[in-house]
Amino acid sequence: MNRKHRNGLLLTAAVVALGGGYYLWPNVRPAAGLADPNDAALVALGRQVYAAECAACHGARLEGEPDWRQPLESGGRPAPPHDETGHTWHHPDSQLFALTKYGGQPFSPAGYQSNMPAFEDRLTDREIEAALAFIKSTWPDQIRARQRRISARAP
Repeated sequence: MNRKHRNGLLLTAAVVALGGGYYLWPNVRPAAGLADPNDAALVALGRQVYAAECAACHGARLEGEPDWRQPLESGGRPAPPHDETGHTWHHPDSQLFALTKYGGQPFSPAGYQSNMPAFEDRLTDREIEAALAFIKSTWPDQIRARQRRISARAP
C-alpha cells in the first residue's frame, strides 16, 4: 500500500472513529455556548491557560506543528492548529472539552496512538472551558458562528 493511500485510510479511520464515537462521549461539560468567547474574563484566563499548557504543542499563535496532517512513525500525528485553518472549529464544545480533559487516546480508533494528553489532573473544568473560550475568541466571526451551530446540534 502506498503512503498516500495509507494516510487516507488512517485519516478516514480517525474521522469514522470520532464520528462514530460521537455518541459515546462522556456526558461532560461544557454545554453549547459555555466556553463563551465573548466572556472577557474567561478569555483572559484561557489565554493564560493556553500559554502555560497548550502552546508548547499547538503553537503560541495556535498554528500547530509543521506537517500536522502527516502521520508520525509512532502512529499519531503532530499537534493540529487551533486557529481557523485547522479542524478544531469542526467539533462541538462537548467533544473539544472531552478531548482536552481525557486526552485523545480514549476516542481514537484501535491501533492509533494519540499524542493528545489528558488534562483532567492538571486543569479544572473551568480552566479547560477558559482555554476553549480563548481559542474560539481568535476565530473569525463566520467560523465562530459555524462552530456555535455545530455545538448546538451536538447531543
